Amino acid sequence: MDVLTTDDVLSQEATAFVERLHRELNPTRLELLERRQQRQLELDAGANPRFLTETKAIREGDWRVAPAPPDLRDRRCEITGPVERKMMINALNSGARVFMADFEDANSPTWSNVVDGQANVRDAVRRVIELDTGEKRYRLNDEIATLMVRPRGWHLPERHFIVDGEPASASLFDFGLVMFHNAAVKVPYFYLPKLESHHEARLWARAFELAEDELGIPHGSIRCTVLIETILAAFEMEEILYELRDYGCALNAGRWDYMFSAIKKFRARDWVLPDRVQVTMTVPFMRAYTELLVASCHKRGAHAIGGMAAFIPSRKDPEVNRVALAKVREDKERESSDGFDGTWVAHPDLVPVATEVFDSVLGDRPNQLERLREDVVPDEAALLSIPDTPGEITEQGLHTNVSVGVRYLHAWLHGVGAAAIDNLMEDAATAEISRSQVWQWVKHGYFDAARVRAEVAEVEAGDEAKELFTELALAPELVEFLTLPAYTHLE
Repeated sequence: MDVLTTDDVLSQEATAFVERLHRELNPTRLELLERRQQRQLELDAGANPRFLTETKAIREGDWRVAPAPPDLRDRRCEITGPVERKMMINALNSGARVFMADFEDANSPTWSNVVDGQANVRDAVRRVIELDTGEKRYRLNDEIATLMVRPRGWHLPERHFIVDGEPASASLFDFGLVMFHNAAVKVPYFYLPKLESHHEARLWARAFELAEDELGIPHGSIRCTVLIETILAAFEMEEILYELRDYGCALNAGRWDYMFSAIKKFRARDWVLPDRVQVTMTVPFMRAYTELLVASCHKRGAHAIGGMAAFIPSRKDPEVNRVALAKVREDKERESSDGFDGTWVAHPDLVPVATEVFDSVLGDRPNQLERLREDVVPDEAALLSIPDTPGEITEQGLHTNVSVGVRYLHAWLHGVGAAAIDNLMEDAATAEISRSQVWQWVKHGYFDAARVRAEVAEVEAGDEAKELFTELALAPELVEFLTLPAYTHLE
């Protein structure tokens, strides 16, 4: 097997392709990021997000997204993980229908992780990815999951790759290299993270069209799924589908980042959420969001993919497994009965559970796009019913947020973006919800800074992670994304 070296990944032709994408699209990206800041100031001043009046014709129009290709018609169970070689092989072999290889939340963006990840994706597309550790050999099965790739979000830079004196967009860097190295073998499919508006979806559509033109690929060959993981995007789901309709867009319910977004966007309100373990998918504002997602997707012929089951089965404690797997099953039964076409898991051992639940609903059908959920009425107040969330803020909740958040940051700063912590597979969304909840609780007087520092001191982790978490959790203003300041700590 040929080994793709750094020089191969960053060949003159490949980097020239990324540079063309960046020069063409980065000005719009920067404008959209500035618009995010303006919208935040509007929210801070008391404005509420609304369904858009100027796009009424889109919501009332008769249009559908492009049909899914054969290998994306059945998405009943999807598995996610970082672009690390062994984990990619295991995920592709897991029995899931789709594997999302993640350059974003499950990947600590060290330069070696990013470049090696591109080589791993290249090998996976060609079905030659393998690993020999000396103790075990990892190879692909005859049947593997369909590969999708999640590039980093629009807000992130790639500081190791400079274009015209500025860091490249990490989104375009990840996307551009994946397209350049693999489109001639199989046109890649993508998951798109952290979008806050249909204008940001439109920029992705421009990126897709430009890449297809540059590489000589027929228009509409790329396929994508957008994670609805910000509360602002929930008000523009049909518009997002419309902008990406030529690319067969689907939507996914990104639950942890959605909760983080609710805290962040309404940071100036007294909408304080209880312990995150109590903010289940059945609380009013989460229920409104997921049901509207299914209705919006199926109205337009798009797949609706449910949220993550992050549990990691224990090899030592069958009782922990029994309780956790029952909760996983209950969650997947709710999603499948609500009309979702598939769901996410973080560990291969959960694939049989999720698949069995969706099998019982789907049978021989590949999806349930015919379930239009016409009973779901778009409701702005329901999407904003955050203050109606039941639950309490507890000492245990503070302990969990600090302990898990600091330990995850420790792993991330050491190059591990998907970390097993307390029988859960945690990624950057974990750190975001953890530190933002602590910030919110301190701001509203539930705990003081000394109490937070005392909790941080008890965590078994390095000083760098402790200091960074404390700085973010006790900052005067809620920092937009922890991965931005944390990125400066990496190699």
